Amino acid sequence: MSPRIGDASRPARLADPGSGIGEDELALAARNHGLPLEALRYDVTPPGLHYVLTHYDIPYVADDADWTLTVRGAVRRPLALGADDLRTYPTATVRVTMECAGNGRARLDPRPVSQPWLLEAVGTADWTGVPLRILLEEAGVEAGAVDVVFTGADHGAERGVEQDYQRALPVGVASGDEPEVLVAYEMNGAPLPPQHGYPLRLVVPGWYGMAHVKWLSDIHVAPERFTGFQQDVAYRFRRHPDELGEPVTRIAPRALMIPPGFPDFMSRERVVRPGPVVLEGRAWSGRAPITSVEVSTDGGRTWNGAVLRDELPHPWAWRAWRFEWTAEPGRHLLSARATDAEGTTQPSSQPWNRGGFANNMIQTVPVVCLSPTE
Repeated sequence: MSPRIGDASRPARLADPGSGIGEDELALAARNHGLPLEALRYDVTPPGLHYVLTHYDIPYVADDADWTLTVRGAVRRPLALGADDLRTYPTATVRVTMECAGNGRARLDPRPVSQPWLLEAVGTADWTGVPLRILLEEAGVEAGAVDVVFTGADHGAERGVEQDYQRALPVGVASGDEPEVLVAYEMNGAPLPPQHGYPLRLVVPGWYGMAHVKWLSDIHVAPERFTGFQQDVAYRFRRHPDELGEPVTRIAPRALMIPPGFPDFMSRERVVRPGPVVLEGRAWSGRAPITSVEVSTDGGRTWNGAVLRDELPHPWAWRAWRFEWTAEPGRHLLSARATDAEGTTQPSSQPWNRGGFANNMIQTVPVVCLSPTE
């Protein structure tokens, strides 16, 4: 059990009604960063534009030759693998759209006090590494194992609990090939940048970012369900502090629009000129493939189908869409919404939860179309 320096049972804080972003939230926003929405144009996000959320400190690793990954617990053959050892195993490269579970949190009311994401906590990368199932097969998972627990090297305290960052996956997910969970050592064909988990990280296609443990140092196969802080306290859907809640797992469907035209510096309100305007963006879901994207140019009163790019051989990555709009002078409110193969469509308003998780309500983009003389 992690040592406690406070009360882990105290609920996550909510901002006072009408209060602005606090200094503690600003400090988090300065440490972490989102994807500039104009960078949705890239099929694969450059590492410096991909969103980053670091719970504690970025561990300093001078040389991956000094790193060891252990595989232990309810296994027949424990493993201790260096970086060079891992490169002798079969590799896989998977293109994955990764989204923070708290994306959109800052738009909720009352606002959960944490990293104040708007809509930018997303990115897509080509991750290369060893399929986790291969390591588990070599270690020999014992019958009756329940969870596989992943420990990162980032260490800190959260709501009174001193801890290494830890998350778990059910054995069936960790040892399966759909999705192909990776122990990754490359991002977009290069070694992982420090902020993305150098030298090793977990990549769990379709799951929110909390599952993709960075600076991975230990894999522990457990004969019982893991009940660590990040599993049973932090990442759960709760409306009330005393609820057990449901766990946060797979990514809900979302479409984002690349802001058209050009922005006002402070408000970020978009400005376009009259005439044809191509609206485009990306859509994704960790639950089922995206089957449609609709666009509204009148504040959600009417919706029209966008054109989806032909399916690409990357089932865990976002899908491009486009819509042709004829802009007329005046103010407009643009929106896009996605529907996946399970029939789930983004909501126009978000059922509230204390963590601000899976807030996939429809994006709105205010636009001013200039008159021909402006």
